[in-house]
Amino acid sequence: MLFIVSELNVFNSFISEGFYMLTKEQVQQYHSTGYLVLDELFDANEIGKVIARADKIIREWDDGSKDHIFTTKDNDRTGNDFFLDSAEEIRCFFEEEAFSETGELNQARELCINKIGHALHELDPVFERFSHLPVLGDIAQAIGLTTPQIRQSMYIFKQPKIGGEVNWHQDASFFYTTPQSVVTFWFAMEDATLENGCLWVENEGHKGPLRERFNRDGDVTNMEKLDDMPWPNEISGTPVEVKAGSLIVFHGYLPHYSAPNRSNKSRQAYTLHVTDGSTEYAKENWLQSVNLPLRGFN
Repeated sequence: MLFIVSELNVFNSFISEGFYMLTKEQVQQYHSTGYLVLDELFDANEIGKVIARADKIIREWDDGSKDHIFTTKDNDRTGNDFFLDSAEEIRCFFEEEAFSETGELNQARELCINKIGHALHELDPVFERFSHLPVLGDIAQAIGLTTPQIRQSMYIFKQPKIGGEVNWHQDASFFYTTPQSVVTFWFAMEDATLENGCLWVENEGHKGPLRERFNRDGDVTNMEKLDDMPWPNEISGTPVEVKAGSLIVFHGYLPHYSAPNRSNKSRQAYTLHVTDGSTEYAKENWLQSVNLPLRGFN
């Protein structure tokens, strides 16, 4: 069953001022199912600013190396300094299918970017403002994050025709804390549908074990297997189709996935990964905060 909480657009004018409160039922749904959908929480004007900024970043990006490709088919980032050093930078990554066999782009350059990562929330003024809206702090507190700390931000394009598959995974594999605390804030910048590669989740899957853990030692990474529980599939999983402006909040143990995008429409989204400062953040996690401030939504 898909749980969606509808919000009337009349509330949008209050969102930027932090006037928002989850109901008791919404909080219960999050803890019961592992995720919560806040339908059309942000209006077109607010979302439009973020979309325009992402477009500006990729059009001004002057590094076109064919080596800067992001794929989830193989999580081995060993020796990939461009990725491993991006924790506190703003860098663009190409889609896996961006280039032809002869090394030419398969479509317009701006339609070949997989994502922008991983410090938009601190280094870009438009993304910084959006990422720290007080309403997000209200939501974080309501679901149990006592000291939220934004660890990572990504703008994901899911480009038309070549948007890559994101295999089943759990975000706690990459943001391991003791006890578990990572929560993902997934903002739909455009309508996300079955046609263009919407998210799929395993309803109540957060109640199961953590299956893998992504560790880093210097420039060497590995995905450590923790549990043999099989991943869900499109029969046991639940598609989460949402309108632009919607926010999906989900637990770090919740398995999720998205199919390749073979349609003519992109499926742009923005994500924040947030941990609780009251927990221990593992030194083996690939992403570490060194030079940038580690803060929440205030």
